[in-house]
Amino acid sequence: MKIEWRGVMPAVTTKFTAEDELDMDMFKVNIKAQLDAGVHGLILGGTLGEASTLTDDEKKTLVLETVDFVAGKVPVIINIAEQTTKGAIAAAHRAEEQGASGLMMLPPMRYKANEHETVIYFSEVAKNTDLPIMIYNNPIDYGIEVTLDMLEVLLKHDNIAAVKESTRDISNITRIKNRFGDRLKTFTGVDTLGMESLLMEADGWVAGLVCAFPAETVAIYELVKAGRIKEALAIYRWFLPLLELDISPQLVQNIKLAELATKIGTEHVRAPRLPLIGDERERVLNIIAHGLATRPELPAYKNLSLTQA
Repeated sequence: MKIEWRGVMPAVTTKFTAEDELDMDMFKVNIKAQLDAGVHGLILGGTLGEASTLTDDEKKTLVLETVDFVAGKVPVIINIAEQTTKGAIAAAHRAEEQGASGLMMLPPMRYKANEHETVIYFSEVAKNTDLPIMIYNNPIDYGIEVTLDMLEVLLKHDNIAAVKESTRDISNITRIKNRFGDRLKTFTGVDTLGMESLLMEADGWVAGLVCAFPAETVAIYELVKAGRIKEALAIYRWFLPLLELDISPQLVQNIKLAELATKIGTEHVRAPRLPLIGDERERVLNIIAHGLATRPELPAYKNLSLTQA
């Protein structure tokens, strides 16, 4: 399926049972909620998806069943976070064979590659797959920055199509737009800069709290793109305390607790992650409870951005 690099693309969580097996029934409950809300794509196997804890067979099950369940309604994108170039190429081949529409790629894991090594890493994968690629630029969490000069070299590969911009420097969106125009689509990857990034004309939002609040996330995107800024801002100001749950080492536990509260997920995580306890659990529950108690009524928002195009 061809990807239009725009809109809200949830980095979905992986659902587990109490016995630590994949819970595909609850996973599909959540995916249906995302589709019903109008998301524009799905991203599997990111940090929120607890990919580092999944076996190859579990990853295969997730991809195959998601592609089958979505049935072409939106593209399914697979995250690649590997330690070796060989492993990343193999992961890209598996994604292609399993029916994925595209890839999101982090720089090499564990080893802090220099600029030359990082460019070669991405280039080798790009040369070995026909799938379009979104580069994930998150130097704060992963220690390697993909600079504009590096992106310029990488854009010789036609299938490098987008960047997930998570530097926390919102000016970088404008720098990318100024330098590359529409050649490189830009997504914000930081929930607490979601609306701000869209106002700077980011093309989309790879979102986290969307896992629990899909309609509100898509509404903000659609309203901003339609120029209905005040309506989007009212939702965003309500949403911000919840969005702040995404910028934490315990973001998976936080977001799964929110999914439980909105009845489209469970709290089960895979060790070494454990459910929240004590004061921190109460703090997060209070934020979620207040959000639910004050949840705004949404305007008719679906596909507004297309009617304005």
